[in-house]
Amino acid sequence: MSLPTRQIGGHKAAINNPNVSDEAKEHSRQAIQELERDSETQDTREGYQEDKDEVRVNAGYKATMKNPNVSQEAKDNARELLEEKGAI
Repeated sequence: MSLPTRQIGGHKAAINNPNVSDEAKEHSRQAIQELERDSETQDTREGYQEDKDEVRVNAGYKATMKNPNVSQEAKDNARELLEEKGAI
């Protein structure tokens, strides 16, 4: 995760923290708006989302291979797809 994405996460945490003053929460809201307008932040988020989606898809296939309630055909298919991707 890149710096802008981490900054946004920190500001969101501050907004939801009951120990943070209203003034600081408002500052965090404004900072988030500025960071979200930044094209670098948008590019980083899109790349992160694509990577995260691929990880989730692969995890689903791996879970399929270990699930006793799934047919052998489905398990074989999942293994083939993961092997093609180089994920196993």
